[in-house]
Amino acid sequence: MILLPGLLFILWREPAQCLAAGGRFVFNGDIRQFAVAANTVYVATEVTLYQLNHDLTLVRNVTQRGVLKGASEPSDAQFYRTSATDVFNATFLVNVLLPFVENGTLISCGLTDNECGYCEVLDLRNISNVLYAEPIQVGPPRSSGASISFLVNVEKTSNETYILTGIQQHEGKSTKTSCSSGSDAVNLHNTNNNQRGSIFSVIGDFSNPAFKSKGNVQFVDGFQIDLIIYLFSNVPSGRSNKVRLIWLEGKTGKVQTLKSLRGATLSVSGGGEGSRLLASSVIAGGAPVLWSGVFSVDGGQTNTELAVFDISPDLTGNTDADPDFCSACSSKSTQTPKALKPKNVLFRQSYMTSVLAVRHKAWVVFFIGTGDGQLIKLTVDKNYHVSCARVLYRASDDRHVFPKIRLDPVDLKHVYVPFEKQLKRLPVSKCSTYKNARGCWAAQDPHCVWCSSASRCTFEDECRDSDWLSIPDESQQKMVSYKVMKNGTDQISFNIRAHLTVGPKALSNFACQFSASSSELCSRSSPPPRFPQCTCILRNSTLPAEGIRVTVKIRLGTTQLSEELIISNCAAIRGPPTSVLCRRCIRVGCGWSDSGCSWANQGARNDSVCQMMESGMNFSGPQISSIFPGVVSFYGRNNALLSGRNLGGVTGVRIQAEEDCEPQQSSVWNNTGVTLMFHIPSTDNKGVAKVCVLLEDGSCHGNANITYRSSPSCASIAPNSTWISGMRKITLMGSHLEFVEGVMHRHAMQEVRLPRNSSYQNLTYYTPAAKHIGGFESGVFLKVVNETLDCSTSITYYPDPEFTNFTATRTGNDVRITIEKKADELHIIPEELSVWGVRKGQQHVCVMEAKETGDETEFFICEIPKIPDTSFQQLMIRYGDKTVTLKPKSSSGLSLQILLVLLLIPCIIVLVAVVYRSKQKKLTAQMNKRMENLELDIRNDIRQGFVDLQTEKADLMENVGAIPFLDYKHFASRIFFPENDSLMTSCVKDIGQDVVQVHLDESCQGLARLIQDQLFLTSMVHALEEQKTFTIRDKCTLASLLTVALHSKLSYLTEVMEALLRALMQQSSNAQPKLLLRRTESTVEKLLTNWMSICLYGFLRESAGQHLFLMVSALRQQTAKGPVDCVTEKALYTLSEDWLLWQAQDFSSLKLKALFAVGSDGEVSEPLEVNALSCDTVEQVKEKILSTFKVKFGFPYITPLRNVCIEYEKDGSFVPLEEVDASSEVIGDVTMLNTLKHYKVPDGATIKVLSRKTPPPLSPQASLKDDENFSGKYFHLIDPDVDEDQRKNPERKKFKLKEVHLTKLLSTKVAVHSFVENLFRSIWGMPHCRAPHAVKYFFDFLDAQAESMKIGDPDVLHIWKTNSLPLRFWVNIMKNPQFVFDMEKTPNLDGCLNVIAQAFMDSFSLSETQLGKHAPTNKLLYAKDIPQFRQEVRAYYKQVRDQPPITVSEFKDFLQEESKKHENEFNEAAALRELYKYIQRYFQEIEEKLAQNGAPTELREQLHHVKNLSDGLKCCSWN
Repeated sequence: MILLPGLLFILWREPAQCLAAGGRFVFNGDIRQFAVAANTVYVATEVTLYQLNHDLTLVRNVTQRGVLKGASEPSDAQFYRTSATDVFNATFLVNVLLPFVENGTLISCGLTDNECGYCEVLDLRNISNVLYAEPIQVGPPRSSGASISFLVNVEKTSNETYILTGIQQHEGKSTKTSCSSGSDAVNLHNTNNNQRGSIFSVIGDFSNPAFKSKGNVQFVDGFQIDLIIYLFSNVPSGRSNKVRLIWLEGKTGKVQTLKSLRGATLSVSGGGEGSRLLASSVIAGGAPVLWSGVFSVDGGQTNTELAVFDISPDLTGNTDADPDFCSACSSKSTQTPKALKPKNVLFRQSYMTSVLAVRHKAWVVFFIGTGDGQLIKLTVDKNYHVSCARVLYRASDDRHVFPKIRLDPVDLKHVYVPFEKQLKRLPVSKCSTYKNARGCWAAQDPHCVWCSSASRCTFEDECRDSDWLSIPDESQQKMVSYKVMKNGTDQISFNIRAHLTVGPKALSNFACQFSASSSELCSRSSPPPRFPQCTCILRNSTLPAEGIRVTVKIRLGTTQLSEELIISNCAAIRGPPTSVLCRRCIRVGCGWSDSGCSWANQGARNDSVCQMMESGMNFSGPQISSIFPGVVSFYGRNNALLSGRNLGGVTGVRIQAEEDCEPQQSSVWNNTGVTLMFHIPSTDNKGVAKVCVLLEDGSCHGNANITYRSSPSCASIAPNSTWISGMRKITLMGSHLEFVEGVMHRHAMQEVRLPRNSSYQNLTYYTPAAKHIGGFESGVFLKVVNETLDCSTSITYYPDPEFTNFTATRTGNDVRITIEKKADELHIIPEELSVWGVRKGQQHVCVMEAKETGDETEFFICEIPKIPDTSFQQLMIRYGDKTVTLKPKSSSGLSLQILLVLLLIPCIIVLVAVVYRSKQKKLTAQMNKRMENLELDIRNDIRQGFVDLQTEKADLMENVGAIPFLDYKHFASRIFFPENDSLMTSCVKDIGQDVVQVHLDESCQGLARLIQDQLFLTSMVHALEEQKTFTIRDKCTLASLLTVALHSKLSYLTEVMEALLRALMQQSSNAQPKLLLRRTESTVEKLLTNWMSICLYGFLRESAGQHLFLMVSALRQQTAKGPVDCVTEKALYTLSEDWLLWQAQDFSSLKLKALFAVGSDGEVSEPLEVNALSCDTVEQVKEKILSTFKVKFGFPYITPLRNVCIEYEKDGSFVPLEEVDASSEVIGDVTMLNTLKHYKVPDGATIKVLSRKTPPPLSPQASLKDDENFSGKYFHLIDPDVDEDQRKNPERKKFKLKEVHLTKLLSTKVAVHSFVENLFRSIWGMPHCRAPHAVKYFFDFLDAQAESMKIGDPDVLHIWKTNSLPLRFWVNIMKNPQFVFDMEKTPNLDGCLNVIAQAFMDSFSLSETQLGKHAPTNKLLYAKDIPQFRQEVRAYYKQVRDQPPITVSEFKDFLQEESKKHENEFNEAAALRELYKYIQRYFQEIEEKLAQNGAPTELREQLHHVKNLSDGLKCCSWN
C-alpha cells in the first residue's frame, strides 16, 4: 500500500492550488501585490497573504477574511481574522505591501468590505504575528492599478523612513470616501510611533505637507537613489498623454521634501503626445542615472518599445513651479518642464507589459514580460548595441505578465515573474542548453561562460577554477575576426583577433598556431601573440588570385579553438561595385573604399557600407507584396503562399524573428514568378518575424512580416453530443482556433475533419461517424501543422434519433406537421433537421418552426405552405447526411385492442369472484397476526421519532468550497426565458462573441431606433396586449426581448417600465389595487421581474448568494443522512410531506473504508472513511464515496461516476457490487436494486474503487436510470404494488403510517434552520444601513404613485412592495437556485425549497393565519418563526422608507454602470429579429394604436420603412 499523496499526484493532473511545482506557485485567487525581501517572497491575493521562501516553497499563509466589529462608526471598526470554516463578513484587500527590512516588519495596507482603509504591521519572519493594526487609509481609497507605494528616507537630524504613496487622481472626482477625507496625489506616511503624529500619520513637523495634481494622473513607478526620489506618471488629457518624471529631494522634513518638486517630460517616438508609460526599471549603477521604460507608442498595447533615458536630476530650476503638480498650489506662474529624449530605443515588440534591468559585468540585461505570456531576455553593451533577444519562457496561451518583475536576491540567477494567479521563478539564463564553446559564445549572454575544466556552458561562479571564456565587453558578430593588410613596403600581414573575455588561468596560456598547405607561412619577424590578438607577416609578399587557405588554432587555457580562413589578395577582388561584391570583400578580411575592394588598412570594414550601397542602387530585384497566411501559431504553417514580383530566381525564403539570432530558411516550390509556395517553420517565440526571399548569390530581398501567436486551445464544445452516424455540426470555443487545420476524434484518429468556419474563438466542423452501438465518449484533438493537440474536452456519441410518428393539421392555407421523436440526450434543435412531406410522389419542403419537449417524447413542428390537403403518405427527415423515412401509425390496431378488452371484461369479473371467496378465509386468519405486528411497529416508530427529534444535532458542514456562481449573461437568460431554450441560446452571445462589437444591418438599426421612442414602444405594448391571441407567454417573451434589446440603455428601459406601470395602476385602481403585481399577467410585470434581476445581481453575488448556496448545501447534506429512494427520489429527511419517504424499512449506519486503485499493478491508496447506510444502492454508495473524496481533498475524483465500479472485500477476495445482477430480488416483473444489506456488507467493511473504460455488460446504458421505463422495471425502498405470493420474502413488507414519520420534517427543519435564518436576514438586512439602489428607488416610486393616486391605506403599499420584490424576485431565486449556480435541482430539493419559499412569503403577509390540526405541514413547520420574521420585515420596510432618497442622476449612474459591466454579452440582433415577428403579426393593430395616441407622421413613416426593409431581408442579420 502506498501513501495517499501518491494518489493525489496521479489524480491531480495539474499542480494543485497553493503548491510550488517546477519553479512556480499557484494561488487560490488573483495576485494583488507581491514583494521580495532578503530570502523571502510575500504575495497578497484577494483572500490570502502568503510568505514563501526564495525558491517559492510555502512557509505560511494567513487568511484575509474576517469580521469587522468593535465600533459604532464603520471607519473605526477593527478587523479580526477568522478561521477558514468560520462565518466572515469582510475581506481585507491589500493595496500596499512593503517589507521594512531594517525594522523587521511587513507593512500591509488596503481596504475592507466597508470601503474603509485598514493597515497592519506584521512580523517580517512570521506574517501570522500581527504587531500592530489600525483602521486608517494608506494608499488608494479603492482598488487601482495606477497607484504606487514604496519606502523613502528623508534626511533630518537622523534619517527618517516614510511610506510614499502615489494615488491615482481623476479630474473633478474626489478621492474622499465615507471613511476618509481624501488623499493627495503624493503622501508621506509615518512608519513608527516615534514620528510626529504617530504611525501612518501624514502630519508634518510644522504644517501639513501637500502634493497635489492639477488634473488626471496615473502613477506607474517610483524609487529613491541616495536622497533623490523619482516618480513616474502618465498625465492624460483628452486623447493626448504626457509621461512625467518628478524629482523630490528627501531633506529636512515632509513639507520641504514635497515642496522640492521639479519635473521633466519624457518624450519618445518623435515627440508625439500619444505615448504612454506602461512599466519601468532603473538601471542600477553610478552616475549618470540610467532608467528604462516600456512605452506604448500610440496609447494602445500592440505598438510598444523599450527606451533608455538619462534621468540624472536637474536641480537648477525653480521648485514647485510645475504645470501638472504643486505643493503650495499658489497662483504663481509655472515654467515649462525640461524635455528628456531617450538615449536609445533598444527594442520594439508588440504587447510588452513589464521590464527589469540588471547590470552584469559591462552589460545591461533586460528581462521583458509580454501580454502574450513571454519572458524575453535582451542584452545591451555600453554602446547600446543590442544582441539577439532570447525567449526564456513562453506560455502556450496568452496569459498576461504583470508590470513588476523582481530578481531573486539570494542567488541572483532567477527572476520572479507574476501572472494572474501564479508566480513563476525562472532562471535568468539557459546556459546549460549550449553544448560547446562556440554555442555558448554565440548566445551572447553575459551570464554564461564556457568552463573548460568541466566542458560545459554554465555560470561563472559554478566554474571551479578560472579556466573559462565568455563574450567580450562589447557586442561582436564573430568570436574570431581577421583582416588582411599591406604596408608601404608591400609587406602583407593578417591579424587575428579573439573577441572574448577570459579567466586568469586561460589568459596565462594564450597561443596561436598558423598552418597552410604550402611551406612555412609566417615570417620569423612576426610579433609574439598577445591576448586578444595574433599577427602573421607572410614570408611571401605576393598572394595568388584565389588566395591561401589557412588554419588558425587558438589555445586559451585548456580550450582549443580552430578557424578555417581564406587569405585573399584584396587588390584582385574586382567587379561592378555592388553590395554583393562589398560583402564578399569584407567577409575575406579586406576593406571597402570608394575605388572598390582594398586592403583592410586602406578601407572600411563595416557592413553598413554595403547596406548603404544596396539602398542607393536601382535594382529591380524580387519584391514581396503579401504572404498568406500572415498570422500563424508558433507551430508554423504548411503550404503558405507568397505573392510578389520578379520571383523567378528565388531559391528560398528566410524567416527571422526579432528575438531569433539565427534566421531559418525554407525551400520553395510551384514558383510561377509572381507566386510561390513554402513552409512557415515553427519557432520558440511569439511575435513578428521578418521575411525576405533568397537568390542564388545569397542576397535576400523584399520585406514582409509574419506574426507568430499562441497555439490553439479549447474551452468548451457545443453541442457536446452527436449521433452515431456522424456529420453533426459542432462548434468548438476557445482561443486561436483560426490556426486549426483539422479536427480528429479519439475513436477515428485517421479521419481528419476540416473546419468549415473558424475564427479566433470559434470553429465549426462536422463529426465523424462511429461503429460503436452504445453511448460512449470520444476525445477531441486539433491538428495544427504537424502537431496533434489534445483539446481537453470530449464529445459523447449516442444512438441516432428515433422518430416514431407524425400528424398533419390544417392552419389556414398551410399544413402544420407535428413530428414525434423519442426523448434522448442529443438535444437536437429544429435547425438541425430538414423535412419533406411526400404526397402523390411529390416532395414538399416543410419549414421547421419550433420544438416542444415532454417527459418521454419530443415534438418538432414544421409547416408546409399553400398545400391543398393533409394527406401525406410519409415524411423524409434528414439530419447530418442521413435521411430516414417516417410513416404515420395506423388506427386499426387500436380498434382491435378495444374489442379484445370488451370481450375479456366478463371473464375477468367471474375470475375475481372465485378468487375472492377462496382468499377470504385465509385473509381473516392473517389479519389478527398482522394487527399485532402493526401495533408493535407503530410503537417502535413513534419512540424512534421522538429519540431522533431530541438528539438531532446541527452538524452540517459550512465549508462547501468555491461557490459555482453562473456568470451574469447565463443568470439573466435563465430569468428572462425560463421556458424557452432556443431564445435563451440565441439571445446570449457565445464565448468569443462577448468582445466582438455588433454591427446591425439597416433594418435592425431602424427597429432599434423605433423602440427607443417611448411613444412607439408603449403604444406597441398596449396594442399587443389588447389582442386576444396575444397570450401571457407572449407577453413574458415580449418583455424579455425588450430587456435584451435595451440592455445597453437601462435608464431608458426604466423610464418605459415606469410609464407602463403607471398605466397598469390606472387600470387596477378602480377595482382591487391590492391585486397589483401579484401575478405575471402583463408585459410590464415580467419587465419588472427582469429589471429587478438585473439591478440586484450584484447584491445577490456579494451578499445573499452565499447564504442561499449554504442553505441548499445544508438541505442536501441533511437529506443524505437518511434513506433516499433511488427510484422515486423520496427521502426520510425532507421538509415536504409530499416527498417524505414514510415507507422506509429499518436501516443502520455503516462506516466503510474506501481504497482507490492506483497504477496498473494492483496498488491501492490509504483508506478513506465513508459514511453510508445499509439501505443504500450501489450507485448511492459510489456517489457518497466520490462526494467524501471531494470534501476531503477539495477537488473531484478524476473518473466520472458512470465509469466507476466498486468491489467489496470478503474473505480475502474482492466481490464486484452491481445495481442489478443475477442475485437481485424480483417481484413480479419488478426488480429490486441491490443494496449493501443485500450483499451483507458489514460495518467497517473495505470497498475498493476502480475505473472502467467501458459500460457494464448487463446494460447497454451508462446507468440503469437511462432505461426508458426505469420506475416501472425497478424498485428500491418503496415496494411495488404486487401480489404477496410473488414475494421471496413476504415478511420484509411492514405496514407504515405516514403520520408517524412527520417528526422527520421537524428534524430536518431544526438541522437547517440557522441557514434559513441567515438567508432571510441577508435578504432583508441592510448592509451599511443602505438598501440596494434598485430597492430604494422602486419603493420610493411606489410611494409616489400611491400618493398621486390618493391611496391612504398603508396595507396597499405594503402589498405592492411585497409583490414587486420578495414575490417577484426573491421567491423565484429561492425556488430555482439553478438560475444562480451551476447545479442540478432534484425533485426532493424542489419540494424543500417550496416549503422555505412559502415561509418566506408568509413573513411578508399582513394577515394572521389561524392554524389547526388539519393545517398543511408546510404551514405548521414555520408557524412559530413567522411572527418574529414579520417584525423584521416591517422594520426593513421602515428602514428603506426612512433612508435618504437616491437622486435621479445617482440612479442613472448606477444603471449606466450596470449596462457597461455587461455590454456585448447579449445578441441584440437576435432579440430585434424576434421582436419584429410580433410587429409583423400585429402590424395593423400597432399602426391603429399609434394613430389613436396621436403619434407624429414621421414615426409611422419610420415604422413602414422598417417593415419594407425587413420584408426585403426577411430577417435581421449581421453585416
